[in-house]
Amino acid sequence: MNKKAELVFIPTPGAGHLVSALELAKLLLHRQHQLSITVLIMRLFPDSKVNAYLDSFSAVNRINFVRLPNNELPIPGSNPRSFFTSFIESQKPHVKEIVSKLVHSESACSDSPRLAGLVLDMFCAAMIDVADELGVPSYIFYTSSAACLGLMFHAQALYDEQNKHTAELKDSDDELELPGLVNPIPAKVLPFAFLDKDWSVIAFEQARGFRRSKGIVVNSFIELESNMIKSLSKSETNLPPVYPVGPILNLEGDSTQHGSGGSATNAEIMEWLDDQLPSSVVFLCFGSRGSFGKDQVKEIAFALEQSGHPFLWSLRQPPPKGQFAIPSDYINFTEVLPEGFLDRTAGIGKVIGWAPQVSILAHKAIGGFVSHCGWNSTLESIWSNIEVATWPMGAEQQLNAFEMVIELGLAVEIKMDYRKDFWRENQVIVSAGEIERGIRKLMNNDNKIKNKLKEMSENSRKAMAEGGSSFTSLGCFIDDVMSNIS
Repeated sequence: MNKKAELVFIPTPGAGHLVSALELAKLLLHRQHQLSITVLIMRLFPDSKVNAYLDSFSAVNRINFVRLPNNELPIPGSNPRSFFTSFIESQKPHVKEIVSKLVHSESACSDSPRLAGLVLDMFCAAMIDVADELGVPSYIFYTSSAACLGLMFHAQALYDEQNKHTAELKDSDDELELPGLVNPIPAKVLPFAFLDKDWSVIAFEQARGFRRSKGIVVNSFIELESNMIKSLSKSETNLPPVYPVGPILNLEGDSTQHGSGGSATNAEIMEWLDDQLPSSVVFLCFGSRGSFGKDQVKEIAFALEQSGHPFLWSLRQPPPKGQFAIPSDYINFTEVLPEGFLDRTAGIGKVIGWAPQVSILAHKAIGGFVSHCGWNSTLESIWSNIEVATWPMGAEQQLNAFEMVIELGLAVEIKMDYRKDFWRENQVIVSAGEIERGIRKLMNNDNKIKNKLKEMSENSRKAMAEGGSSFTSLGCFIDDVMSNIS
């Protein structure tokens, strides 16, 4: 008789991490009918899009959501590092209580599913302490690239074993050799967490936690990052098994969302795109945290006007100064755009607020994507066979841009080392000339990049299909999970 198993997912709050985790959950439920999943939802601040996405799971069987108490925490202010650490720590007692109940219920009732493990978001590695205390296996779901995972382990090992700190590379022109990458990484594109001594404390502790897990599921695929995945899988690294199971994407979820205020509805956006020539439109979108001050907005506007290319621009309003919140839609775009810009570009351009990115990238009119290089957006662009011009904001996005432009030759650059400080004024302004050059390069149909991208796009789809590399890797992960209850 087949035994029933249960996994507990603990995603980090925020759309990018939550959506990837729940799309992984759906794949697991589809592949293994003896499995059920409980998802613990942590909340940092209200997000209507996240709530709507969670509501879309009402018809999905064998998945249960538990919302954790919304602990009162101080505003992050100038020290977001201690805020985030405190937030995760504050959730530990709630997680322990819920997981303990699951453990006790399975022992009390023979028909209850056996708890097979916790699947922890990459930023929730501290929850391994809870899993270990309760004797439950833990897995990490790494929502970024295998290259970034390799960097975490390498930087942590350099510090712990050789007393070398990547923060010493800050503001230098030095490069870092990383096993699994052909090209050395310039210090200027290393994630901020490895260039700041306070933040690196968290990054190194995360990496140590990852080493204690039973396995690491990565949202990537072998054909995209073959050298790095092979490097992470070498026996001498003494790492847990790595399961590349991507690209895990939510290909339908944004089709029901609507803009508000100065934004447009999905229908309006799609109707406008329907009127454009195939592969003619440059799409600009900078992620759920992406926004710019007025000076930078004006440079982007001048660049688009000068380039002459049709454009679709997702323009979001920054949160009030000093507030830890996601950007919102403008009520009126004229308050931030150059005078007369909307009139002068009415024939070739459309400015919107929140964008249904997946639907837009799938539209035949899109010819290029100016992106912040979040890993989800990177995978979506590959899947849709849309070339990217890289304009990273923060987190690990500079490294993603480096990998796409230099390591893989699948993208072009606007400014690969751009770094936005989300908590302070950002002084760097990318000029209209730099942006225009990037857009022209993006839209000029470089056949070498186009051909490589087309092949990688086909590989991404083959990887997820039955018998593909990611399909097989997910099967290996499922086998390991189910062995925990045998």
